[in-house]
Amino acid sequence: MVEQPDRVRPVSKRSLVAKSPLGKSPRSVAGQVFVLQVAVVVLLVLGAILALVLESRRASDTEARNRSVAVAQTFAHSPGLLDTLKSPSPTTTLQPLTEAARQEAGVDFIVVMDTHGTRYTHPLPDRIGQQFVGTIGPSLAGQVYTESVHGPLGHEVQAVVPVKAPDGSVVALVSAGLKVKNVTSAGNRQLPVILVTGAAALAVATTGTALIARRLKRQTRGLGPTEMTRMYEHHNAVLHAVREGVVIVGQDGRLLLANDEAKELLDLPADPEGRHLAELPDLDPDTVELLLSGRTATDEVHRAGGRLLVVNQRPTDRHGGAMGTVATIRDSTELLALAGKAEVAGNRLALLYEAGTGIGTSLDVVRTAEELAQIAVPGFADFVTVDLSDPVLHGDEPTGTGLNLRRVAVNGIREDHPFYPRGRLIDFVPSTPQAQGFGNGRSQVVPDLSVAHGWLAQDPEWTRRIVDYGVHSLITIPVTARGIILGVAAFWRSQKPEPFDDGDRSVGEELVARAAVSIDNARRYTREHAMAVTLQRSLLPRALPEQSALDVAHRYLPAQSGVSGDWFDVIPLPGSRVALVVGDVVGHGLHAAATMGRLRTAVHNFSALDLPPDELLGHLDELVNRIDQEESDTGSGTGVTGATCLYAIYDPVSRLCTIATAGHPAPALVSPDGSVVFPELPIGPPLGAGGMPFETAQVHLEEGTQIVLYTDGLIEERTRDFDVGMELLRDALSHSGRQPEENCRAVLEALLPDRPQDDVALLIAETRVLGSDRVAEREVPSDPAAVADVRAWITATLDAWDLTDLTFATELVLSELVTNAIRYGSAPVRVRLLRDRSLICEVADGSSTSPHLKYAATTDEGGRGLFLVAQLTEHWGTRYTPQGKIIWAEQPLPASARNPAGTEDGLAAARPEASPRPADRVASW
Repeated sequence: MVEQPDRVRPVSKRSLVAKSPLGKSPRSVAGQVFVLQVAVVVLLVLGAILALVLESRRASDTEARNRSVAVAQTFAHSPGLLDTLKSPSPTTTLQPLTEAARQEAGVDFIVVMDTHGTRYTHPLPDRIGQQFVGTIGPSLAGQVYTESVHGPLGHEVQAVVPVKAPDGSVVALVSAGLKVKNVTSAGNRQLPVILVTGAAALAVATTGTALIARRLKRQTRGLGPTEMTRMYEHHNAVLHAVREGVVIVGQDGRLLLANDEAKELLDLPADPEGRHLAELPDLDPDTVELLLSGRTATDEVHRAGGRLLVVNQRPTDRHGGAMGTVATIRDSTELLALAGKAEVAGNRLALLYEAGTGIGTSLDVVRTAEELAQIAVPGFADFVTVDLSDPVLHGDEPTGTGLNLRRVAVNGIREDHPFYPRGRLIDFVPSTPQAQGFGNGRSQVVPDLSVAHGWLAQDPEWTRRIVDYGVHSLITIPVTARGIILGVAAFWRSQKPEPFDDGDRSVGEELVARAAVSIDNARRYTREHAMAVTLQRSLLPRALPEQSALDVAHRYLPAQSGVSGDWFDVIPLPGSRVALVVGDVVGHGLHAAATMGRLRTAVHNFSALDLPPDELLGHLDELVNRIDQEESDTGSGTGVTGATCLYAIYDPVSRLCTIATAGHPAPALVSPDGSVVFPELPIGPPLGAGGMPFETAQVHLEEGTQIVLYTDGLIEERTRDFDVGMELLRDALSHSGRQPEENCRAVLEALLPDRPQDDVALLIAETRVLGSDRVAEREVPSDPAAVADVRAWITATLDAWDLTDLTFATELVLSELVTNAIRYGSAPVRVRLLRDRSLICEVADGSSTSPHLKYAATTDEGGRGLFLVAQLTEHWGTRYTPQGKIIWAEQPLPASARNPAGTEDGLAAARPEASPRPADRVASW
């Protein structure tokens, strides 16, 4: 609280003088100030004189060096100098020339010397022929060198310049210079002028200081700096430091003084001092009457505009003189509003608590934005819109500088709002608060939308509709997390008449900050989930390979809860055969997807060896055991917790399908008439269980039979038993005349829920048959002479197939393979030709010896047969059978043997009644 006005009394000059520190009078203080000022001026002038002297000395020294260099260079480049130096006695010619040049140039010496430093000339003739005093190394290197030395003439400043021959070599040196005392004397001649100038400046500065000090003393009425400072401090503390208005009114009713607080409380103009109170506008009459009355007042309440003011007034003369009055004023309006503010603060705390529990209940970006919009209505705003950058919805951080935001949430007290709908991509113009907040990261408050020209420029028709709807105030707050701006949340007010203020801004920023953390967490989860799905899909086949034995359709659907380890494959094998694979790794997440990729790669590698299904699963089982062992040894504890696999090979020639399974559900076989059977197969243990061998089963399939492979995610579901799922699958497939693609759609519609909990892989392959008109085979006697018969048989067969262009290469290939089989193999020897998408040649014998390609030496009699086979064919290899082995080779068909559509003539041509496979037969993800 400020002292009561009755304790305020005028402060006299004498009392201030009496309280001067250290008991000094104002006159002595003023004298000390004057002496201090004169001392400062003297120091400044002396410093300037010293600087001028040093500058003069430095300039003289620089001039001496420059003159020495100029004289030496001029003499070094003089015409005829090189010829004179080559003469028998250079000194005779050069000595008079250097002395004449020295006197004309104003230097103390010019010395010409050879490259060893022996002088040809010198002002002192007895020094000729002696060594030069100075440094000549830099000049011998072609440089101009200046230095200060003690030479024959005393302390000298000299320059050494090289004399160069036309080829650039240094043949002599020229030195010119001045004695230091001559340089110093030149600077000393300027010293009297500098001293006279400094003395004049000192006299002028001292006189000016004295006049200024005298004038200041007269204006301050003898008060020194200390007294003036104290008066200012008292005045400033009373008038500006207190949070109460102070008004001093003279006895004539004129306002003598009003501090800033009084001007604000009484709504006074900027310069009210000196004006009569009755002339001041907007001043309450009761307040004017009190201030003009001069009476004493204690805590009187007066109204000024929308404020309630408490006034205390006392006369400036406590003895009752007519010197005027001083009044103190304080604002008590806040006391009345305190209860309302406390209620508002409580509501805001409740709102923030509700936001803490109601925002971020899911890891979904859009759902989190909707929760923010729901929490803020109607407790904080009447309408809420949330706009996010498009990359955020896909789990990425915003990129670029564009202002295109996607509206993801709209909520309000009414459904018929005039705002942009959800899902719209909005291009905010730079002048809008949304664009400014998204650009600089700061919230924007717009108290009155009807005059907010920057916001109105977004869409005049749309914004006018919002204003006409009754929306009058707006707060836009950037959705910021970890320093990254993800979008903008906008809060709109229509029913509440008061506009948004800074207090509302703080609450809104707290709301959005809590939501921003949840949105960022959901965004990062979305990104990680998308990365996992992308990884899994990159490990799955993106397109099925070209083959003619099966018409294939497939589906892969990832689970909503995360990626898993389901996979499938279609792998072409030699002899027009095709392998079908489907597998499932237990678990979810990146580890399951990575394990699936490893197993799928292993299946591809094992299938390249053309192993039977049971042997392939055996190798795969060993691989899973090694993975488990390796990860157990490292202590990661993330081995393969379980995996199943089914591997089937279909042969379009024999129509046999060989199947082996490792804990995987049996396939469904759909006959052309629509009947469905689940064949009885020897079920082996899951991969990694070990201990039991795998067995195979062979099924003879009718042409047009559909092989349906699937993972357990299609059959198993929490609301039904496994047997129920199998019957649903049977019912979905029990339709004749359907293509594999149609059956894929029917199965998924019948068995899958809206949000599957597990991955689903579905593979449906319809069988085709390689007809007898596309297959030619015969036995070969174990006699080398039979090779000629084989050649003739090949020629006839290829002529019948209209493949005459391949006759020569095929004869060479089969001749080599049959000869090797007869020579190194064992009976029986058989030859088979298959016309599919390529021409396939097979030679089978009863031996298990595997041939190897090698480079034969020039002295070797054999070893070049397989090299010729490899050069003449596109692919070749060996596969083993229970009866021995088969060596096969493939040649591409010539263009003339392909159908008009551009594909190789294969099984589709062998079945004219089968329609070509549509482009969408290979299903998308």
